[in-house]
Amino acid sequence: MLTLPETLRAQIDGAIHKDHASAQPWRYLVAAMLAGAYIGVADVFMFTAAGPFVVAGDPWGPLISGAVFGIGLILVIFAGSELITSAMMIVPIGLWSRRISWNAAGRAVLLMLIGNLLGSIVIAALVTGAGVMDHGAAGEMLATVAAAKVHKSTLSLFLRGILCNILVCLAIWAQTRASNEVAKMVLMAWCMAAFVTSGFEHVVANMTTLALGLFNGVEGVTLLGAGRNLLLVLLGNFVGGFLFVAVPYMMTAVEEKKAEKVSA
Repeated sequence: MLTLPETLRAQIDGAIHKDHASAQPWRYLVAAMLAGAYIGVADVFMFTAAGPFVVAGDPWGPLISGAVFGIGLILVIFAGSELITSAMMIVPIGLWSRRISWNAAGRAVLLMLIGNLLGSIVIAALVTGAGVMDHGAAGEMLATVAAAKVHKSTLSLFLRGILCNILVCLAIWAQTRASNEVAKMVLMAWCMAAFVTSGFEHVVANMTTLALGLFNGVEGVTLLGAGRNLLLVLLGNFVGGFLFVAVPYMMTAVEEKKAEKVSA
């Protein structure tokens, strides 16, 4: 397992990669679209797997939702793509280390955000065209979840966004430390299960959910309501990844490195 300073170095390398890769905007945009689609697949899997339980009022419904959602982040990491929420930890670490510029950071973040949204819309359009949500429990769960997302209070969306991305960024940080592929998948799956089961808000997952809601004519889901949700959750996700994961681990890793030098 990597030490904390080694893990911090790996995140800096990740930020440098985003700097270099985003210099080719169209390729980077496609990589970001893939991440949006992978999280979208997890979102649809959640509706189809947990829908019957949620609609029936089974208390196991939320846990089943969380148990299946991990496939999204696992695909993002193992298949290779660019996800905006994990970048909310990685990019600030790169800026702090002065290994990437503000211009490069802004370019990468903007391309990831646009790409994630486009990928989410594409997967939502394909699922809608296939009629997956037309009938049955999956469609009923979608209607309930999508309508709830546009009616939550401003504070609730913001705080749930913070809580969500603490877990997502912890998943990325922890799997970086692990050297075994199975351990990496377990770490990511359990962190995803925690945030989904707890009802926290992930901006990229919400892109697919709300796009599905709009495409399927879910009552109460409007373009304005979807935009409000995504903006508030995006801000919350940023605070969660930056302030609650990147900052503490930058401080902790630096102190551990100093201790190692003193010990040596």
